[in-house]
Amino acid sequence: MGTFGRRLLLAVDAKGYGGVDVVTQRQLQDAIQRLLGESATAAGLARERWQTQVGGDSVFAVLPEGTSEPDLVDPFMRHLDAGLREFNRNRVREAWLRLRAAVHFGTASPAANGFEGRGPVEIGRMLDSKVLRTALAAAPDACLALAVSATVFNDVIGEAYTTIRAQDFGEVRIAEKEYVGRAWIWVPGYDANSLALGGESAGGAVDAGGAVETGAPGSTGGGTATAVRPPSAPSAPTPASDAVVQVFSGGTINAHGAVFGISK
Repeated sequence: MGTFGRRLLLAVDAKGYGGVDVVTQRQLQDAIQRLLGESATAAGLARERWQTQVGGDSVFAVLPEGTSEPDLVDPFMRHLDAGLREFNRNRVREAWLRLRAAVHFGTASPAANGFEGRGPVEIGRMLDSKVLRTALAAAPDACLALAVSATVFNDVIGEAYTTIRAQDFGEVRIAEKEYVGRAWIWVPGYDANSLALGGESAGGAVDAGGAVETGAPGSTGGGTATAVRPPSAPSAPTPASDAVVQVFSGGTINAHGAVFGISK
């Protein structure tokens, strides 16, 4: 039987990494490692104790037991965003380092090829989700787009343990492969609730008139989000009219498609 444990998880991945040359890839890789280390130090997190899996432009980290969730969400992410902006300041747009990040608190235990449990799977689906990719693409001047799980949002942000306000996050529905769940997205410098993220809100699909159609629980595909428009104001009340009652006696009357008129 495996070892059970819940851990604080962090995952980051760079946008557009595969489309740049080798020299730029090397620079981005170096910057990712440096900025993660500097942000961890500034937030009081022991980076040397993180258990990490690295894949070029991506990093998955399992943080030590007892790591402060608010510190990872707030000062760490703020320092990471500031570091990214400084790194990008004098670079051409094509060579910018822009990161997607995800934070989750879930089951994760050491295994033969990394970590096992639902936690690594869930944070991986959040990080790779279409909705998080779209959030960063919809904010061209942003250097960071963060997704947090429902557990982190409810227990940390929703309880005001961070200086990032709950209303600064936009709730979305993510459906990626076998994972379906809720997440909350924060894009520094942008109102996540006003970004045009696609055609699906946290409550389901949004049609052209703003109505919500709830998707099937097992549906798949990239979760996206938009602010759901309130229904249009009802039209003026219909003036009261004469009530007409027609009484029929005898057998059953089939009046399918019939039109009844009123003569005054």
